[in-house]
Amino acid sequence: MSDVVHHLETEDTDERTRTIIDTLLDNSADLMVASPAAFRAKFRKMAADPFAFYRGSAWLFYADLARLEDPWVDERTRRVWIQGDLHAGNFGTSMAGDGALVFGVNDFDESYLGHFTWDIERLVASVALLGWAKAFSNAEIDDLVAGYVRSYLAAVRSFSGTRGEIELSLRRGTTTGVVHDALVRARHRNRETLLASLTEVEGEGRVFRDGAGVRRLGDEERVEVEAAFGRYRATIPRGKRLPDAAYTVVDVVGRSGFGIGSAGLPAYTVLVEGFDEALENDVLISMKRAVPPAPSRIVDDERTRSAFTDHGHRTATSQRALQAQADRFLGHTRIAGVGYVVAELSPYETDLDWDEVTEPEDAAEVLAHLGRATAKAHCVSDADAETDLVPFQVEDAVLAVLEGREADFVDAMTRFARRYAARVRDDHRLFVEAFRSDRIPGVTSTHRA
Repeated sequence: MSDVVHHLETEDTDERTRTIIDTLLDNSADLMVASPAAFRAKFRKMAADPFAFYRGSAWLFYADLARLEDPWVDERTRRVWIQGDLHAGNFGTSMAGDGALVFGVNDFDESYLGHFTWDIERLVASVALLGWAKAFSNAEIDDLVAGYVRSYLAAVRSFSGTRGEIELSLRRGTTTGVVHDALVRARHRNRETLLASLTEVEGEGRVFRDGAGVRRLGDEERVEVEAAFGRYRATIPRGKRLPDAAYTVVDVVGRSGFGIGSAGLPAYTVLVEGFDEALENDVLISMKRAVPPAPSRIVDDERTRSAFTDHGHRTATSQRALQAQADRFLGHTRIAGVGYVVAELSPYETDLDWDEVTEPEDAAEVLAHLGRATAKAHCVSDADAETDLVPFQVEDAVLAVLEGREADFVDAMTRFARRYAARVRDDHRLFVEAFRSDRIPGVTSTHRA
């Protein structure tokens, strides 16, 4: 691996700039044509700092991984369910299907089957970037990365495949520090406050407020969206479906203004009757167009591709695989033949706030939890998945392939984190220079056109 990593580090500047631009264009061209303003906004956010650039460039990460050897996988561990974009900002709180507030992996847009190492490598490089931004020393960053990987391995060893362990989540009673505080804050959130921020009571019911990012639908589009929403109900597992009245559509709008990773994606928010006729129990549902996941760039496996009808199906299936207790509203549908993932817009979903983490010892505590959360996602995926794509115990497969090599694996991940983070910092500089000099076609600012 080291020789190939060295090649990435010493790649010609002009060649690397072309690689960055071409990768961005290859994987977002249709969306950029449809919404250049959204991508200008995305690229300006990516320009803010190396970590922001890293969050928005998962496709580049996988293009680089395709050039690296992976001595840590075998035939089983190269095809497990992975989150696909596991940087340090993609963890947070959520309400599990059993009603418990939990902390774990979130954002499943890039989920797919791939090497278990890819999640770990993407995460540890992000840790090195965050540590550098917080002025931690190289030795401190190495210790943080090693601590995360050791926590992951310890958690993998703790899984036996029994139902009790599968349901062991990171909850208020099993967490500390910043992670525990995030769960406590999530507990004080509620649907009524979220509803009040996006809707208003008009007559006998609610409607969406007008505002930034809200688009009213014409009659034809609304009929099409409501029909797609009606079809979605059949994709919810029977044991999680609410009575049909709960899915009665009250109002629907088009949405925009998503984060770095979802720029330009068509989406809708649907207001439904929810759990009962009380206005405070109305529920907000997100319907977002799903796109090919970044790992699929380097996974050449027809069995995996053919397992899904579309990327909405793939996203929902992946999330159910990676979460022991997924959102009860999670499902998928199609609009004009394109897959959409459907899920509750929940007030209990919050991202981990790294601004609160200022010292290495605090980061170490958080990363111990993140190691457990990553292991849990990988290890439960063989039990709760809706397909037989992973017909083995992931924990057994990971431990078998690393047997006698765990210390070497920790060292390798530490070296990768340090060296790839340096590559990202250079890539960020090249990206900013290319963007500000109008070398990225399709997103030229209007005043320069």
